[in-house]
Amino acid sequence: MSLKEIKLEDLDVKSFIEQQSQAISSEVGDTMAINALSGGVDSSVVSMLAHRALGDRLKTYFIDNGIMREGEPQAVVSTMDKCGLPVELIDAQDEFFAALKGKTDPEEKRQAITDTFYRAVFGQLVRESGARFLLQGTNFTDVEETVAGIKRQHNILAQLGIDTETAYGYKVIEPIIQLRKPAVRAVGKALGLPESVFNRPPFPGPALVTRVIGEATRERIELVRKATVIVEQELALTEAFQYMAILHEDRVTGIREGKRDFGLQIEIRCWDSKDAVTGSPTRLPYEVLEKLAARITSEVFGVVSVTYSITTKPPSTIEAI
Repeated sequence: MSLKEIKLEDLDVKSFIEQQSQAISSEVGDTMAINALSGGVDSSVVSMLAHRALGDRLKTYFIDNGIMREGEPQAVVSTMDKCGLPVELIDAQDEFFAALKGKTDPEEKRQAITDTFYRAVFGQLVRESGARFLLQGTNFTDVEETVAGIKRQHNILAQLGIDTETAYGYKVIEPIIQLRKPAVRAVGKALGLPESVFNRPPFPGPALVTRVIGEATRERIELVRKATVIVEQELALTEAFQYMAILHEDRVTGIREGKRDFGLQIEIRCWDSKDAVTGSPTRLPYEVLEKLAARITSEVFGVVSVTYSITTKPPSTIEAI
């Protein structure tokens, strides 16, 4: 891989911001660019960099794909508006669920999201706006894991030989592609993002689809969304790097009111990590695990089993698929 990482200890944050702002402005020139905001640390940092570089020549969109966490689209738009960045919310739920229908293989699901995002949704937005550039928050770990064949990140394109101008009709700009998450957080802090944004736990681009093993239907996404609310409420005060609920495909035998309940299984993962390259399961107090299990099995319809992953990365990965 020819891309060279800028390590946190070698990063001059002020110079990086100035250099990337100038690079974005030079690349886009007098034309328009559009910006893909997901609400995560990476895309929020890129949004602020691009806004600084382009001002009114930037159009930022948040795509409501139906696979985000509870209330996330509205919350992200509101937060960035307070930071001085106007964001337009686009409802594309039907397009994404149609693309995901019938797909169970992890790579097929990721590819469906990639195609829908870049070709169907942003392709149309680019044509309507006349923009020739798309800014997105690809980071160094995204590229590393994809090139190594561990798992394909949905935002990796040029590194796989995809000519985005030919394939989609626009060029992709990736200002933070040389940084890992800790360095991205440092840039976000320097750009004036609130701590709730620059210190936010990582969340994958394919969103809750990465936390549904098997087909990601509207109903199964809604189920894992409800479990995610509980996990994030109960683990919010931990200092863990990331935590999540995962819906398994197989049903397991349970008991409710003295009768068999052939129900669903939720796996909880909670990670200690510095850069997502390696990770170890957080040693949560047993009382916390008990409370998580009690809430999920009583508040999420159909769940009869809650497990906690104690496997390190590697051999596991942080997300399930």
